[in-house]
Amino acid sequence: MGYMAAHGTRRARPDALLPGTASVITARMDYLPRDTPDGWQDIEWRAIAEPRRAVVSTYARGRDYHKVLRRRLARVAQRLAAEVGPLGHRVFVDSAPVLEVELAVASGLGWRGKHTLALSRDAGSMFFLGEIFVDLALPPTPAVDAHCGSCSACIDVCPTRAIVAPYRLDARRCISYLTIEHDGPIPTALRRMVGNRIYGCDDCQLACPWNKWARRAALPDFDVRDGLDASGLLALWAWTEAEFLSRLEGSPIRRIGWQRWRRNLAVAMGNAWRGTGDLEIAAALADALPAACELVAEHVHWALAQRGPDA
Repeated sequence: MGYMAAHGTRRARPDALLPGTASVITARMDYLPRDTPDGWQDIEWRAIAEPRRAVVSTYARGRDYHKVLRRRLARVAQRLAAEVGPLGHRVFVDSAPVLEVELAVASGLGWRGKHTLALSRDAGSMFFLGEIFVDLALPPTPAVDAHCGSCSACIDVCPTRAIVAPYRLDARRCISYLTIEHDGPIPTALRRMVGNRIYGCDDCQLACPWNKWARRAALPDFDVRDGLDASGLLALWAWTEAEFLSRLEGSPIRRIGWQRWRRNLAVAMGNAWRGTGDLEIAAALADALPAACELVAEHVHWALAQRGPDA
């Protein structure tokens, strides 16, 4: 998380990141797949409860949102320039030290929930954020009131207790951070809590009552690809590196690379091995050891030990 300290001033001051910035236009884009059924939260909870299933965060089951949202915001900027004349601008979609949630809250897109995500009364939290920094002074839109009240569902449900207090998240314990951003070993003390989540974690959003109003995406880009909403751990473990790269082309998952993908799967398989005693899982793990890199091998050894006397 060193980048947060390294870019502290620029994160808090848009004009320090892009000199001349006078206003920030914020936008959200809903990402629930178009065919998401009613009661989708219950379906997700059932998947989390099935040890052999591989759970991928909902946002990552389709196309990489960075490209989709950036392209559409660029078109918005072009249309604005056509109306007002030459316009200095830059589009950001999780691509620079930008305080996206704070900007979204300040501009009235929602309020900051206790899980630290942006929340909206009419869209829950299942949306992406993006910004257009412009050198044009625009009238600000008002912020909205917060509506979390006394609810603590997101805090109570977090598997690793990463939400240490309302509006405070310890990223070092967050499964999303550990399975996506973190490039080293997943802390041993947290591995059992990861369960079968192999890329990201939606638990705090699944528990949030406001996601009753989460909206389906308007675009096919976020439709589920490669069966990532219903894949088994063994099926994904059987992928070669070439299959990983080809199947996940255009997916946000590809950015973590093959070795972290295997690391995450090994943890989930260890948890499944402990919970089910499935010998096929143990055999698949053991077969992978000779070719495993140091990072993956360490997690495979841990996984295999989960049925031992000290597990």
